[in-house]
Amino acid sequence: MAIMVEHDKRRKQILRKALDVFIEEGFEAASYQKIADRCKITRTTLYLYFRNRQEIFNFSIKQFMIEMEHDIMKVKDHPSLSYPGKLKKTLSLIFTRLEENRRLLSIVLDYLLAKNPEKQKAKKSSSNKIEILPDVRVRRRTIRLRHILSAMIIAGIKSGQLKKVDIGTANDLFFSLIEAGVVRLIVFQRESIEDLNKVVELVVEGLKS
Repeated sequence: MAIMVEHDKRRKQILRKALDVFIEEGFEAASYQKIADRCKITRTTLYLYFRNRQEIFNFSIKQFMIEMEHDIMKVKDHPSLSYPGKLKKTLSLIFTRLEENRRLLSIVLDYLLAKNPEKQKAKKSSSNKIEILPDVRVRRRTIRLRHILSAMIIAGIKSGQLKKVDIGTANDLFFSLIEAGVVRLIVFQRESIEDLNKVVELVVEGLKS
């Protein structure tokens, strides 16, 4: 168990250092060797934790999305919260996570804006495994998050706590607020997006039956 804990600790340290390299160099210029150098380890040692630069990038995105989804599910399944309350708390939680991970978001956004569509298809790695590229991973996790929000909205309508509205439209409205948060943090370099909670409050209050 101690070995596993130490392994996970080292992986997190590598991810933090790799983020610095991605930010300073950009994804394309952030070579595997540069990441190893920043971590003060050899390429051979780095291979024990990640096979390549792409895997480091993918793992960062995966961890961010999984941790956020885990927290959201706890809100969704909270027995004493009303559905309007769950929606408000979920969006507030997402805004907080975005603020905490703005460095990663900045890299992901740069990558997505600069990516070549012709190259953005799942491909086989040298180990003959299918690699899931970052934009595909983000899209999949975004769809999962949309499903969770839709489930809350549907349950809220069935319980009589929310008005009967078009699920897709309501979902789009909430996601537009999340997208606005990303733009404010990364493009406009805002220190906080806490003010968006007031917009969420207004929207949810309008949805209450």
